[in-house]
Amino acid sequence: MFAHMPVLCLVLMLAGAAFAQTPAAGVTRPIKMVVLGDSLSAGLGLSASAAFPAQLQKSLKINGIAVDMINAGVSGDTSSGGRDRLDWSVPEGTEAVIVELGANDALRGTDPTVTRAALTDILTRLKARKIAVLLCGMLAPPNYGSDYSARFNAIYPDLAKSFGVPLYPFFLEGVAADTTLNQADGLHPTAEGVDVIVKNILPTVEAFLGAISGQRG
Repeated sequence: MFAHMPVLCLVLMLAGAAFAQTPAAGVTRPIKMVVLGDSLSAGLGLSASAAFPAQLQKSLKINGIAVDMINAGVSGDTSSGGRDRLDWSVPEGTEAVIVELGANDALRGTDPTVTRAALTDILTRLKARKIAVLLCGMLAPPNYGSDYSARFNAIYPDLAKSFGVPLYPFFLEGVAADTTLNQADGLHPTAEGVDVIVKNILPTVEAFLGAISGQRG
């Protein structure tokens, strides 16, 4: 049937057929991501679509980065609480976790040694599962004194360095203490506050996910 067909046409036809048979050519599968956190990521006082994980996913999509996102934020959770529910909060197949914990520890004046131990356990267990981590830092309020603040605030950069994971120094950067970006309690961001958090953290998250994509086989 190909006897009288020009050679160039035949080559193009066969090449096109071969490409058509290649499944999902050029398509990159979404990165499976979990945000393990407290009310700041759970979206206390906000709709689910306005919460940090959903808004982060939306911004990443706009920038051409596809993620399958799980919001594993639990209001009132401490770092110890996050550790205790780690296994069921981060399902098998997860490739990336944003750890946003410690705000409630600081508000309650939890011994920084306890917070450090819980976060260390979380990072150790995620590393053992070969799951990439972006650690979000938190700053202690000033009411517990400078010694407490120094011990608490040092947890995050210390752990990021010792585990070799990227650090976003302060999750509430640009939002904390701004009454126009927080709800009436002065602690939880409004939808506009979440937008600021997402805008500020986005370059760090994009670099984090870019490294994961580069390591995929």
